[in-house]
Amino acid sequence: SSDPQPIEQGQGLNYLRTFVFTLFRRGPIKLGMAKITQVDFPPREIVTYTKETQTPVMAQPKEDEEEEDDVVTPKPPIEPEEEKTLKKDEESDSKAPPHELTEEEKQQILHSEEFLSFFDHSTRIVERALSEQINIFFDYSGRDLEDKEGEIQAGAKLSLNRQFFDERWSKHRVVSCLDWSSQYPELLVASYNNNEDAPHEPDGVALVWNMKYKKTTPEYVFHCQSAVMSATFAKFHPNLVVGGTYSGQIVLWDNRSNKRTPVQRTPLSAAAHTHPVYCVNVVGTQNAHNLISISTDGKICSWSLDMLSHPQDSMELVHKQSKAVAVTSMSFPVGDVNNFVVGSEEGSVYTACRHGSKAGISEMFEGHQGPITGIHCHAAVGAVDFSHLFVTSSFDWTVKLWTTKNNKPLYSFEDNSDYVYDVMWSPTHPALFACVDGMGRLDLWNLNNDTEVPTASISVEGNPALNRVRWTHSGREIAVGDSEGQIVIYDVGEQIAVPRNDEWARFGRTLAEINANRADAEEEAATRIPA
Repeated sequence: SSDPQPIEQGQGLNYLRTFVFTLFRRGPIKLGMAKITQVDFPPREIVTYTKETQTPVMAQPKEDEEEEDDVVTPKPPIEPEEEKTLKKDEESDSKAPPHELTEEEKQQILHSEEFLSFFDHSTRIVERALSEQINIFFDYSGRDLEDKEGEIQAGAKLSLNRQFFDERWSKHRVVSCLDWSSQYPELLVASYNNNEDAPHEPDGVALVWNMKYKKTTPEYVFHCQSAVMSATFAKFHPNLVVGGTYSGQIVLWDNRSNKRTPVQRTPLSAAAHTHPVYCVNVVGTQNAHNLISISTDGKICSWSLDMLSHPQDSMELVHKQSKAVAVTSMSFPVGDVNNFVVGSEEGSVYTACRHGSKAGISEMFEGHQGPITGIHCHAAVGAVDFSHLFVTSSFDWTVKLWTTKNNKPLYSFEDNSDYVYDVMWSPTHPALFACVDGMGRLDLWNLNNDTEVPTASISVEGNPALNRVRWTHSGREIAVGDSEGQIVIYDVGEQIAVPRNDEWARFGRTLAEINANRADAEEEAATRIPA
């Protein structure tokens, strides 16, 4: 049959009118159900091939061909000419070169919060990956160790592990304080004072270094406008770092913030500190802890880390109604939040307490002939309680051992030939402490072995003055900071760092021997006086 002729627009309208008029003339119409048959006529397929889309025919097994014959795939409809032209325009647009950002748009992206956060996080990860060094030639059979056996034995006591130094942030700055994180043992915070050669840089800097990765740049860089004299990780708050400054302000940095400047700071007012703060320490428990700070005018303040606008408590450390004690160092016994010891500029040592009817200075201990540079209470917990012991270092070239039960030193260690700048007990070994001096020497003293000479000594290359020493919490590594802004980490040999089971009992006997010798010396001195 021939295809029906199309009806023109005008003819269709006339035809419809005639049809309706005829229906009305016939009268009522009977309606009924009609059977509808739906027929689908697929559009005619137009197949075109181009050189770019034609592919070679792969030989397939007959089974696959039969399966493909059974599957009926819907045929794509014919695209109108308009859509084809639109698609061609879109394809040509996609191939066009991307929009070139203006200098202003680039700067806007570079300074956006999202980009800075992403870049800071990403560079830290990339630096870690680039700095990893793995010895693929390590021989597990031990052949390499045979040649190096002599070297291993020679360096078994103290061996160099890492060095931390930053050309911009630590060069020509004195390391004023060191502290290891209790939550992340691989993190070390170091505070630095001002760099006189860089007057336009911030006076105060605190850098967080990472021992876990081999990267040579600090994990975090913090700074403020006054030299940082002391710094500590805020115990129970792993993201916070506290700094005590030369101006008297206490500053708080947060590594969750993209800012390198403090997120909180104390006011410079009579209610807080107005003199240099050489001592900051977080004491207490997870649910009840405070930040304790002492300045060189003898003022001690207790703070809540949530609010540094005003101290919770403050008092002045004065001995027997005389002038205030110029505090240079402070230490709390393990587990004690009330009693503490302080060293002073005039060379005296004091015990003090924060609360109670006798709050303030309790006792004075005399023995040093110069300012106290470091003080530390016994830290190793074991079978015998030695928390009454503490050690001090001084400008008088000595380290002294004390007990809170006697205001005279138990023993004086006099092996140094320069100022002794810092001292610290081992956190794990009862008879072991470390000290550093102005000639670049680190000494480890094991009192169970010898009280006359150090058990191990090492000098930093270049012999810079070593200003600070800090054991890791494991007692297996020790960090020292010098006057040139460099931090050196040493591994301590197992035979020195790890205590044997009988070390506490042996140290008890060592102390008894020291006390007996001191009593004999005092008795001998007393007999000489009348003569």
